[in-house]
Amino acid sequence: MPSEMKTDMERIGLFSEPTYITIGDKYMSPYNRPFNAAASKNKQMLPGGLKVRSALQEGYFDSQFKRVFEKEAYSDPVKLRRQFKMQQSKKNIGKPFLPSNGEKKPSGTGSYYGTFSAPIEAMSALQVPKTPYKSPGKNVLTNPPKHGTGYGYHNLTLSKPYPYTADPYDREKQMRKTNNSSHRNLLKGGAFFLNLHPKDLFDSNPYKFDKPLPPVKKSGGKKPAVIPFKPSSPAKKIGGMKAGTFEVYPSHSADPFTVKTTKAITKNKEGRVFQPSPGPKSRPVKSVVIANIMKTVTPANYMNLQSVMAY
Repeated sequence: MPSEMKTDMERIGLFSEPTYITIGDKYMSPYNRPFNAAASKNKQMLPGGLKVRSALQEGYFDSQFKRVFEKEAYSDPVKLRRQFKMQQSKKNIGKPFLPSNGEKKPSGTGSYYGTFSAPIEAMSALQVPKTPYKSPGKNVLTNPPKHGTGYGYHNLTLSKPYPYTADPYDREKQMRKTNNSSHRNLLKGGAFFLNLHPKDLFDSNPYKFDKPLPPVKKSGGKKPAVIPFKPSSPAKKIGGMKAGTFEVYPSHSADPFTVKTTKAITKNKEGRVFQPSPGPKSRPVKSVVIANIMKTVTPANYMNLQSVMAY
């Protein structure tokens, strides 16, 4: 290896580069490689077109139709089953087994048909001799009921008919008049009226004036002359002096120290000083634990309680 080339250790990290697996053929690019080159050489197989199936054998590979079962015969499964039963019946010894008759059903209530025992005399249907029947006689015969609707017919009920009574035309009016007169005679005074009738106001009308109004005063004399309104002059601006005030700035005057006199204490007739009533004062508040005890403990159960706490 020339000294100017890198060693295998420096290039790929191996002591020596392994040889490539090849048979010595030339490299051929996959893009330029021909596809199915044998298709363009020698003669090719040319099939003869599709065959349409029909009732003939045309269209099949075989020239003759082949059956699945060759030389099989027609067999009847019912006939074969009967023949098998006949062969099995020849193996029986003696007569064929016949089962016993089925149970007998009774014909009705009290019937003994199909039972092991005979009819019981105590339960027989024979009649016991009885005394001949005697008629109790005829009932009481009464007259047939009288027909009619009942309204407007006489002598149809058990009681006697009601006698006729006169009914005057103004009977209700006379009865109402007598009841009113008897009610008025029982009254001792006038009608009682409640003072709860609806009013416009709760009290009497405060704007109502029952007294007569005084006479209207006549204004005498001449009316004063009306002076037209004149707005005041605009305010003056203060330019470092007292030009914009209403009055002239007063001159400074000395203010000597003077002792302030105290006001005399006001006293009542008894000679006591007046003191205003004090405001509301705070009061002690009981604890929640004491409230629990007061609600739980009573004079009747304080001897039997073991604990008065809620926990």
